[in-house]
Amino acid sequence: MLFRDLDHFKYVNDSLGHAAGDRLLQSVSKRLVASLRDSDTVSRQGGDEFIILLSEVSHPGDAATSARKILRTLAAAHAVKDQDLHINASIGISMYPEDGEEVDTLIQNADMAMYHAKESGRNNFQFFRPAMNLKSVERQALKGGLRHALERKEFLLHYQPKVNLDASSITGVEALIRWQPPDRGMMLPALFVPVAEDCGLIVEMGRWVLREACQQARSWQDARLLPLPISVNVSAVEFRDQGFIQGVRKILSETGLAPRYLQLELTEGVLMQEAEATGAVLAALKAMGVQLAVDDFGTGYSSLSYLRQFPVDVLKIDQSFIPEINSEQPASTLLSAMNEMGAD
Repeated sequence: MLFRDLDHFKYVNDSLGHAAGDRLLQSVSKRLVASLRDSDTVSRQGGDEFIILLSEVSHPGDAATSARKILRTLAAAHAVKDQDLHINASIGISMYPEDGEEVDTLIQNADMAMYHAKESGRNNFQFFRPAMNLKSVERQALKGGLRHALERKEFLLHYQPKVNLDASSITGVEALIRWQPPDRGMMLPALFVPVAEDCGLIVEMGRWVLREACQQARSWQDARLLPLPISVNVSAVEFRDQGFIQGVRKILSETGLAPRYLQLELTEGVLMQEAEATGAVLAALKAMGVQLAVDDFGTGYSSLSYLRQFPVDVLKIDQSFIPEINSEQPASTLLSAMNEMGAD
């Protein structure tokens, strides 16, 4: 049993409309059917979720082969509304009878494995393992806690300074969210942000972070401290939300922070998805006066031609390059090239 879910399908609906999303699903369905045998069964579970029954497969290696074929088939561009869309998938696999003898159990376990595939970087497949049950219980507990965290005021922001080493001065700060539920210690975003994205809470959480950060920056200015730009990370889900631009404008107006003191950080991966729609959003933010930064730069997603067109103010080189910054290794040469490209 394969449980297959498209990665970031919501972006297509949000940026191109539900009609384009429906056409993409039709294209995906045709490719799924074409990539499988006559003895296999493909059914749409709902939304962008599909269940695939490999009735004549009994060996995990054969199931893995089918999963790889599906991933390759779906990765090629889909022609939708006169443009090519690229979309990947995450697949969870459960085996009969090892992982369940009832249909509902097999589906549930394949679904659980699919979420594990998403947490493992998406665009891959994972087999169900009993240990995933414990992780699922933990995930459900996190979801329940997150739904009440905002109203209970359990989130807080830490502010990390940005330092100019040559001048020994602070040039800005970055707002970093933390969660401190009453029944456990402080939690870093890597533990709860992916859960918030999956359960639809990330937009509300992101707006809280943006408002809180802008209020803090304005408070420092009112206290006659040196005015510094404040950076806020923006997730892919937030950036694709239809109310994002208006939300930024409203928060700046209500907090009284001048747009030039706000810097929004987006990863390369976010910028490269639906690049044309991305350019329009970035242009609107830039026209507002907001600064824009590319986070984790150099991780391999970027198209330099697109980056040159985007109105980006700052490139933040991915931390994986930093340990070799003083070495004679190729990474050091690459860092120098990135630095010169950013300066240009």
